[in-house]
Amino acid sequence: MERKTHIPLTEFEKAIEEKLDVTAAAAVAVAGPAGPAAPAEAAEEQDEFDVVLTGAGDKKIQVIKVVRELTSLGLKEAKDLVDGAPKPVLEKVAKEAAEKAAESLKAAGASVEVK
Repeated sequence: MERKTHIPLTEFEKAIEEKLDVTAAAAVAVAGPAGPAAPAEAAEEQDEFDVVLTGAGDKKIQVIKVVRELTSLGLKEAKDLVDGAPKPVLEKVAKEAAEKAAESLKAAGASVEVK
């Protein structure tokens, strides 16, 4: 029995359509007017924030503890994150969570940036 290692894409598409009883349709991107949409997007308020550790400060151990509390990382991972600053501690979190995390890190002696 000879085994095929490849088949043309059109044959593969037909086989999938027959097997799954579906029709493959080409994806079509519809471009709208770019002018008015751009300012509207800029006016929207940002709802996801990143908390970036920019420096550990003098109390590195305290900062590592806070990073572990915020991220549930292990000791080594948290230490590596603090040593490798600037690095994101939290990504895509709500504004309140980002502000609370930044306050905790600043209280431990770290320098933090919320983006």
